[in-house]
Parts: sequence; C-alpha cells; structure tokens
Amino acid sequence: MYSVSIFRRRHSQDEENDSSRDGKVRELRTAIGPLSGRSLKYCNDACLRRYLEARNWNVDKAKKMLEETLQWRSTFKPEEIRWHEVAHVGEYGLVSRADFRDRFGRSVLIMRPGMQKTAAGEGNLPHLVCLVENAILNLPEGQEQMTWLIDFTGYTMSKNVPIKVAREIIYVLQNHYPERLALVVLYNPPRIYEAFWKIVKYFVDSKTFHKVQFVYPNKKESEELMKTYFDAENLPSVFGGKASLRYDHEEFSRLMAQEDVKTAKYWGFDHKTIHTLDGFAGAQVAQEALSFAPSAS
Repeated sequence: MYSVSIFRRRHSQDEENDSSRDGKVRELRTAIGPLSGRSLKYCNDACLRRYLEARNWNVDKAKKMLEETLQWRSTFKPEEIRWHEVAHVGEYGLVSRADFRDRFGRSVLIMRPGMQKTAAGEGNLPHLVCLVENAILNLPEGQEQMTWLIDFTGYTMSKNVPIKVAREIIYVLQNHYPERLALVVLYNPPRIYEAFWKIVKYFVDSKTFHKVQFVYPNKKESEELMKTYFDAENLPSVFGGKASLRYDHEEFSRLMAQEDVKTAKYWGFDHKTIHTLDGFAGAQVAQEALSFAPSAS
C-alpha cells in the first residue's frame, strides 16, 4: 500500500508539473505576441518549450532569448542557406551528417577538425548552421536533439579555428539552438587540444558543458559510454566501432542538393530555383528527392 501511495503521489506531481509547464508555454506565446510567416512556423510549442527549458522555465528570460533568436534568424536567414554556397568549406569532410542515428534515434553530425581547410575559419559558421538546420529537419517525430561525434584524426593546432570564430559558433549554437544538443563526443583528442578547450570552455554554459564528453580508446569507461549511445555495427572504426568512415564530397553534395529541396518545401519557398551539383533547378529534382525524403516534423 505504501508503494502504491508513493506512485500515486509522484504521478500527481508529474501531472502538476506538466500542467504548470503547459501554462508557461501559453504564457510565453502570449508574451511574444502575434507572429507570421517563418517566425510563426518556427515558434511551435516544442520550440517554446526548448527556450523555457534553456532558461529554467523563466518566461521573461525565455522571451528575451527567443526574441534574440528571431532577430538573428531574420538577418542570418539560416533556412535560406543552400549547400552550394557553403560546400567548399567542407570539401574534405569537415562536417557531415552521418547515415546512421544513435540508439535514441537522434541525427548524428560527424566533425573532423583535422580536415579544416584554412586556419582563418572563413565560412565555418554558415557551413555548420546549414548542417545543423538539416539535421534538425531530419529528426524523427518526437525527437528534439542531435548528437555530435568529433574525430581528431589529423588534428594539429595549425588546423584550429581562431578563438574568435570558435566563440561565435558556440554563441550561436547555445543561444539560437537551445536544447538541440544531447551529446558531444570528443574522441581521442590530442593533449594539445586540451589547452584550446581550457580557453573555449569559458564561453560554454554549464548545461552545454556537461554534455561534452572526452572519450579515449581502450578505456573501459569510454567504451561503456559509446556502447550506451551507439550500435558498434554502425559506428565508424575511428570512434571504436566496426564501420568505415568514408567521405565522398561529390556524393554528399548530391544528397545535400536534394535536402535543399526538402528545406525549401518545409519553409514554403520551394518555388525558388535551387542549385544542384548537376545544375538542375529545384523543380527538376524535387520529385526524385522528395520520393524518399521524410516529411519534416
């Protein structure tokens, strides 16, 4: 009887919390006022919940954060970035979306800082934003977050992006994509990277900081963490799995050209001409691309 009483009490508390949070979502929606166009599409209930969660359900702080994001999106226009505009940055596989998900169904982005083309980091932010937006669009229904795997093969300090660029990227990800990141795996980083991290971590908020995991091969704790999040059959060998990691820029660019069609359709401007690797217009590839592309959630 005692255990039943505890269960009922907890169930009642959960319902109260859900009801209270639903009320916070309504309060935030009222606070931001009427929206239209892309802002209205962006600000669904799940979005408002992420901003509230990021600000510990403080409506005023979440409102400020969301308004800053809407302003940023109106100027940076992340949904309008097309792959052919940023593809050159990732020519050697700097960042790509994996063809597998983690055990929780989350999209996986693979980052390879050793493939950085220039030390100046030109174009890194729009390139990354393009891929983040695409990863979000490909999340399964009910899933809000993604996972990042960072492979340090070939990394040297000469390949490092400037602190200014790193700081800008961290700011955008933290403030304009709140609660989108579930896990960041820094796999076998060289010791020299630790010096870079000691500087960068001061720009990272505490919630994001605790999502970053340093993982090393042949360490039991690291191996258990990877097993928790990934199927070894799908996981590339550079991360301790059994699959191979091969980046074909031309092949990936074809995929992303098709993804551009899906992005345009989702945001309501699929009538625009979209560049593809072969120079076809978006209308010409739309039927083929959308035949296998899942609808955006």
